[in-house]
Amino acid sequence: MSSTGWRVHFTRREPLWPREATPFMREFSHLFASLERRLDDWCVPDGQPFLICPEGRFDFELNRYFSVWLASSPWNTQAAHARDLRTFFDFLWSARSGSGWREATSEDRAAFEWWRRRDERGPRVEDSSWDREVSTVNQFYLWAFDQDLVRANPIRQRTTAAWSPSPGSAGQGMLRQVPAELSHTGPRREVKWLPPVSYRLWRNIGLCGFDAAERPRARFRGRWAARNAAYTDVMVRIGLRLGEQSALTVFEMPEVPAAGSGIVNARSLLPEAIAKGGSGRAVYWPVSVLRDLRDYQEWDRCEALDHGRARGFYRPSRRSLLVEDPSRPRVRMAGRWVAVGRLDAGERRRLLVATREGGWEPAMVWLNQWGLPMSVSGWKQVFADANARCAARGAGLRATPHMLRHTYAVITLELLWRGHLQALGEMNEQQRLTYQRVFGDPLNWVRIRLGHRSAVTTAIYLHTLQELEMKTRLELVPEGAWEAPGFSVEGWEQSGATS
Repeated sequence: MSSTGWRVHFTRREPLWPREATPFMREFSHLFASLERRLDDWCVPDGQPFLICPEGRFDFELNRYFSVWLASSPWNTQAAHARDLRTFFDFLWSARSGSGWREATSEDRAAFEWWRRRDERGPRVEDSSWDREVSTVNQFYLWAFDQDLVRANPIRQRTTAAWSPSPGSAGQGMLRQVPAELSHTGPRREVKWLPPVSYRLWRNIGLCGFDAAERPRARFRGRWAARNAAYTDVMVRIGLRLGEQSALTVFEMPEVPAAGSGIVNARSLLPEAIAKGGSGRAVYWPVSVLRDLRDYQEWDRCEALDHGRARGFYRPSRRSLLVEDPSRPRVRMAGRWVAVGRLDAGERRRLLVATREGGWEPAMVWLNQWGLPMSVSGWKQVFADANARCAARGAGLRATPHMLRHTYAVITLELLWRGHLQALGEMNEQQRLTYQRVFGDPLNWVRIRLGHRSAVTTAIYLHTLQELEMKTRLELVPEGAWEAPGFSVEGWEQSGATS
C-alpha cells in the first residue's frame, strides 16, 4: 500500500516565518492577512483539521464534518478523527483501485479490516487502536448518510444491550447499535498502569537521569529534568488528560498552603473550555506536588522566560490576547471582556500577561526551553525520550500520558473502596444507608475526577482491581503446593492462607 495519498492539514492564521525572514518573503504578508480575514468570516478556528485528496483538491462536503459536526470537540479529538479517516481513505485510494470515500462498500470495509488486523504485510494494530479507528469511520459515515452524501454506511451494525456497572440501574438492558467490527474486548480490556514504585523508577531513570540503582549519572545532561518530573508528578497524582494539563495557565494554579496549616490537598477548578467534552470539574492538588510545581515556576520557568525576553518573543502582535491586570484575568476580544477561564487551548497559547516591570510574558504554566508554551507533541516526545532512557538502562519500564492517568484512577479507586468498605463494616444497616447517601459511590467520585460522562467508562478500572485481588490470592498459594504430598484445599483454607 502506498504511503502517499490523502493528507491532513490544520488551519493557521499566522505564517511560520524563518528566524531571518527576507524582505522578499515579507512582501507576501498581505496574502496571509487576506487568508486570516477569510477564516474569520467563515468562523474557522486556528488548528482545525482538513483533508486534501490525492489530486490536491479541497472537498468542501467532506471537510464540513470538521467545521460543523466536530466544531465543538477538543483539538486532539478532531486531529485523531482526521488521521483515522485519512488512513481509511488512503486505503480506498491505494488498495481499492482509486476509490473515493463516497463509493466505499462493505467489501472495502472487510478488506480494510483484514489489512489492519490480520494481513501479514499489514500493521497488525492493537484492539484498542482498531476499535478507535472503526468507531471514527462509523461516526463519519453515520453523519455522511444523514447529510445525504453517501447511499449507505459501509460499516456493519449490530444490536447490543447497554452495559452498566450496577445491575438493575437505569439504562441496563437498553438496546443500541454499535459497529459489528469492534474487537468485542469491551469494558474489560486490560488497563495499562504503573504501581507507585514502578512509576518512581521510570521517572527517576527516564526523566531525572538516574541509573538502574536510582543513583545520579554524572553524564546526564537533562536540563529540564525538574520541569518534566513536576509535570508527570502532577499527571499521576491528579489524573488530568494530556491536553487538559498542557493548557493550564498560572491563573488555574492554587496557592501553596502555609506550612503547618494541616491542609493536604488544595482545590481548584478545571475550566470547561479546556476539559474534554466540556467536563469542567474540581481538581485536588496534593500539597507536595504544589511545592514541586512552585519550585519549577521559581527556577526553570523563570529561566525560560528570561530566554524568551532576550529574543523578543513576548512583543504583543495583532493576534496576542493581553491580560492587562493579572488580578483580573480577562482579555478584550471583539470589543468585550472575556475571562481567561472561557478561552480554549489554542487561544491560551496567545495569552500574554502584564508584568510588574512593564513587560509581558506567557500565561501558560508549562514552557519549553525557548520560553514558549510547551506543545502536546512536545510532551509526547518527553515521554518517548524517557522510555528510551529506561530501555537503555535495562529498566524494562515505559509510560505514556494515558498510563499515568490510568495509574491515578486505579490507585485512587482502590484506596477509596478500601476506606469505604472499612467504614461500612463498622455500621449497622441504617447507618450504612445514611453513609452511602452522603458519601456516594467511590466509582462515581473517580468518574467525576476523571471527567467521564458515564460510569461505564470508569468501570474498566473495577476489572483491574479484580485482577489485583486475584493476583494477590494466587501469590498466597504455597511454593510447591501442587507437588506436596497430602496437600488439600480444605487444609490450606483452614490454615488461614485465604483469609
